Amino acid sequence: METQRYIVIGGGLLGLLSALELAQMGHHVMLLERQAVGRESTWAGGGILSPLHPWRYPDPVTRLAQASQSGYPALCAELAATTGIDPEWTQSGLMLLDPGDEVTARHWADQHGYRLEEITRRAVEPALAHDGPALWLPDVAQVRNPRLAQALRARLPQLGVEIREQCQVTGIIHHNGVVTGLESSQGTLTAQGVIVAAGAWSGELLSALPHPPQVAPVKGQMLLFQAEPGVLNHMVLAGDRYLIPRRDGRILAGSTLEPGAGFDKTTTQEAHDSLREAAIRLVPALADYPLERQWAGLRPGSPAGVPYIGEHPAVRGLFINSGHFRNGVVLGLASARLLTDLIVGSAPRIDPTPYALTTPRGA
Repeated sequence: METQRYIVIGGGLLGLLSALELAQMGHHVMLLERQAVGRESTWAGGGILSPLHPWRYPDPVTRLAQASQSGYPALCAELAATTGIDPEWTQSGLMLLDPGDEVTARHWADQHGYRLEEITRRAVEPALAHDGPALWLPDVAQVRNPRLAQALRARLPQLGVEIREQCQVTGIIHHNGVVTGLESSQGTLTAQGVIVAAGAWSGELLSALPHPPQVAPVKGQMLLFQAEPGVLNHMVLAGDRYLIPRRDGRILAGSTLEPGAGFDKTTTQEAHDSLREAAIRLVPALADYPLERQWAGLRPGSPAGVPYIGEHPAVRGLFINSGHFRNGVVLGLASARLLTDLIVGSAPRIDPTPYALTTPRGA
């Protein structure tokens, strides 16, 4: 196979994984990031390797999630061995309190082969304030997403990938329906293939072309409690609030969902109070631990949360991997592998039709 040069726009998880897959096949890859690698939604998210209430998502999301979930243990082990940075893949399980749609959940689990159990809350997680029944997904794991990004950032140069940070892309260059490169703050760069994985900025970047992706920023805020190991041992979801315990004892509390905020990442006292109160209501012991940090990130929102993965219908050699909304981590590995299949002409591991730019998405 002839070695080609590809440029990946975006240094978040989707861009990093896309570059990794191409580089592992021996292709020359350059990755461009407008700020610093892994510092936007990749850093800001929680790292749960499952959609929240996964049965509420369309099947194309479930198919990507399943493929990623099976691949992450090996990827994280390889990254830890080659870079010395452990992404901390941890099978901590996900407990869902009062989901309200248990029949749908059970049907979804049976259909897709997931273990879903009904348990007594405090028998599994004694830290919870109230006992009672809950749904339990014991096989759901998490990664520490900032460490995953750091490991990928270290791994890519080992494979020959050139990373350019503080490089703002200002336009895509194409002639006669074929991409030839891009314009950037570091000059004109040529390429035989360009991959847009710019997260919440992807829609703006492709807005001048036909069939622009419906990707827009959706703000979310989170808190980090400086707790101790053993305070909470499993991930817990109640409504739209969740807690994620890390190996070192820190506990993430998330998250708000704020559409219409644009690219504003300002944190608010209202979100701080709401998240803290919800966390302590779930686990009262958290009232005794200090808050280490509050932050906001911008999710790449898309209709129904179904991402765009594939070649642009009007510009050959221009590809997109974006619009994963709240599920960039859990869908990221399978998305990058599917995209690579499409770029190099291999048989796709997953049917790509639902993710094409021209495929309508539900609301």
